[in-house]
Amino acid sequence: MSLNSRQIKEVVFVVQNMDCPTEEQIIRNGLAKVAGIDDLRFNLMQRELTVRHHLEDDGAIFSMLQNLKMDPSRKDDVSSLAEDHHETVSWRSKILVGFSGAAAITAEAVGWTLDNEQSVFVIALSLLAIAAGGVETFKKGIVALRTFTLNINFLMMIAIAGAVLIGEWPEAAMVTFLFALAEMIEAYSLDRARNAIRSLMEMTPESAMTKQPDGSWKEMPVAEVAMDSIILVKPGERIPLDGVITTGQPAINQAPITGESMPVDKKIGDAVFAGTINERSTFEFRVTANKGDTTLARIIRSVQTAQGERAPTQRFVDRFAYYYTPAVVVLAALIAAVPPIFFGAAFTPWFYKALVTLVIACPCALVISTPVTVVSGLAAAARRGILIKGGVYLEEGRKLKALALDKTGTLTHGKPKMTDIHPLTDQPEDKLLQIAASLETHSEHPVASAIVTSWSDKKGELLNTSGFESIIGRGAKGVVDGTLYYVGNHRLIEELNICNKDVEAVLERLEKEGKTVVILASETQPLCIFAVADTIRDSSIQAIKAMQAHGVHCVVLTGDNQTTADAIGREVGVQEVRGNMLPEDKLKAIEELRQRYGVVGMVGDGINDAPALAKASIGFAMGAAGTDTALETADVALMEDDLRRIPVFIALSAKTSRILKQNITLAIGIKAVFLVLTIANLSTLWMAVFADLGASLIVVFNGLRLLRNRKG
Repeated sequence: MSLNSRQIKEVVFVVQNMDCPTEEQIIRNGLAKVAGIDDLRFNLMQRELTVRHHLEDDGAIFSMLQNLKMDPSRKDDVSSLAEDHHETVSWRSKILVGFSGAAAITAEAVGWTLDNEQSVFVIALSLLAIAAGGVETFKKGIVALRTFTLNINFLMMIAIAGAVLIGEWPEAAMVTFLFALAEMIEAYSLDRARNAIRSLMEMTPESAMTKQPDGSWKEMPVAEVAMDSIILVKPGERIPLDGVITTGQPAINQAPITGESMPVDKKIGDAVFAGTINERSTFEFRVTANKGDTTLARIIRSVQTAQGERAPTQRFVDRFAYYYTPAVVVLAALIAAVPPIFFGAAFTPWFYKALVTLVIACPCALVISTPVTVVSGLAAAARRGILIKGGVYLEEGRKLKALALDKTGTLTHGKPKMTDIHPLTDQPEDKLLQIAASLETHSEHPVASAIVTSWSDKKGELLNTSGFESIIGRGAKGVVDGTLYYVGNHRLIEELNICNKDVEAVLERLEKEGKTVVILASETQPLCIFAVADTIRDSSIQAIKAMQAHGVHCVVLTGDNQTTADAIGREVGVQEVRGNMLPEDKLKAIEELRQRYGVVGMVGDGINDAPALAKASIGFAMGAAGTDTALETADVALMEDDLRRIPVFIALSAKTSRILKQNITLAIGIKAVFLVLTIANLSTLWMAVFADLGASLIVVFNGLRLLRNRKG
C-alpha cells in the first residue's frame, strides 16, 4: 500500500435519518464492513458523523450510508450548519400520516360498530392505514434487521406484523398511525434543540456594504469580502464580520457574543464582532476575520464540538440502554412462550402482551433525554456569554468546591489607573497633575501611562518639556516650563534628601492599600503624591459573594507582593490570598487545592495561567471574545470580562443536573409502570405507543426548559 493511501483523512457527513443511538449502532454495524476506517465520531443532536479513514476517497463510506437509508450528505465546512439543514417533516409525510390516521380511526369505528374486526371493509381500511403510515417504519425496520440492530423501527415492525398475524387489524392500523405521528412530533421537538445552535449562525447577515477602490459602496456577499476591506454599518443593522472601527462612535449590542445586557459604547480602534447589533450611529470598520474565522463562528464550532463529547450522565445512559433493550426483548420472548408452553395458557393473549412489551422496550426517551438537555444547557450558556467546551464541564460545574482567581485582568481591569492625588503644597491639583503628566508622557512605564491618561481624560494640554532623563529603578527628571522636576518612587525622594515624616505617613498608608506610589518633586521639596493601582472590577465583589453563597471557597493567586495581594483580598472579600506566585507556584497551588477540596476551578487569562488552567478540574478564561488562545486553552470561556458569569454557570450546571435526573427517572419510570400494566393485562398496543411518545416528548420539552430565561 502506498504512503499516500495510508494518509489519515477526515470527512464529516450530515446524516438526516440519524437521531437515536440505535441508528448510530446501525451505522457502526454497517461501516464495520468497510475496510480502512479508523474512527467514527457521532453528534446525534446535529446529525453529524465524522469519519477518520485512510481510503483513497470516501465513496465507499458514502455508498454504505446510502444503502443504510440514512440520507447522507458531505459537510465541507463546519460553519455551514444553516445550509445543511433540511426540512424536518415534508408535506408529503404530513398528508400520509393524516390519511393513515383517518383510515385507522375509521377502521376502529367500523369494527366496533359491526362488532367484527375482521370484516373485509375493516381489513381494507387497516391495510390503507398501515401502507400510508408504516412504509418508512418497515423500511427502517428491514435495515435494522440486516444489520442485527434492535431499534424502535424493528420493534414496531414486529409489533404491527404480530398484530396482523393474530387478527388485531384495527389495532395494527392504530399503532402504525400513532407511531408515525409520534415520530413526526418528536422530530419537531428535537429540532427545537438543534435550532438553539443553528440560530446563532443565522445572526450574521448574508451581505455587507463594502467600500470599493474608487470610493463607492457596493453590497457584497459576506463570503466574498476580503480581509482589510472597509464595511459600512447603519443603525439597527447586524455587523457581518469581525473588525476594528475606523470611523464613527456607535453603541453596539454585544449580547450574542458576550451576554452583556446593555449596549457598549465604541470608538475608533475598538473591536466589533460578527452577529452583534449596531444600536446607534453609522460607522465604518476594517475587516479582521473572514466569514469562517469570526469569533461567532469559532464559538459555534466549539459548541458543536462540545455536543459530540458525551457527558458522564449520557455515557451512563448509553451503557444502560445497551443492556436494557436486549433484556426487555428477551423478557418479551419469555412472556410469549413460557405461559403457553409450560402452563397451558392461550397463545394469543400472551403473544399480544409480548408485542406490547416490545413497543415499551425501546429506550429512545431515555437515550434522547441526555443529549437534548446537555445541548440546551450548552446553548443557554452561550446565550449568556459562557462558552462551555463539553457536557462533562457543564455537569461538573455544580460540584465546584474551590475557585482560584488570578488578580490582574481577572479581579482587576488589568490596566493601572490613578486612584489618589495628595498635594503637599498650595498648588492646585490640576496644575500638579499637568506637570507630572507632561513629564511622564515621555515614559513607557504602565504607571506613567496611568498618570498621562488621567490628565488626558480632563482634555487638558501638556506643557513644554525638555531635558527628559530616565533614572533607572527610581523614576525620571525633566525641565517643564523652565523648572526642573523629578517624578519617581519613594527611593528617589530619599536619595534627593527631601523626604519627611508627613510624606512617609502618606506613603505608608497608600502602600498598605496595595497601591503604587509616584511622587512629584522639585529640587527642594516633594510637591504631590499620586497613587496608581490596578483597580478592582465593579463586578468582582458581587461575583465573589455569589460564589461563596454557592459554597465555593475562593483563593486569590497573584504575582504581586503579599501586601498588595492582601489589600486586593480585603477589598473583594477573599480570606485566602497568596502573593509572589510564579506560574509554577500557581500550578502547585492548584494541586494542593485539589487535594483539599476535590473539584477546583481556576480563572485566568488563558495564556500566562495555562498550566494552572490545564491542571484545574475546570479552567475558566476571562475576556475570551476575539481571543483564539483563551478559546483553545480553557474548559469554560467567559466572553465578557465579568466574573459574575461563573455563579451563573454554577447555577446552570445545577439546573442541568436536576433536569437530567428528572428525565432519567421519568423515562425509566413510565416504562416500568407500563410493563407492570402489561403483565396485569391493563395496557394495549396503542397505549404503549402513546406511553413511548409521551415519555419522549416529556423529556425533550423538560430539557428544553434550559433555553428559557435567556439573561442571567
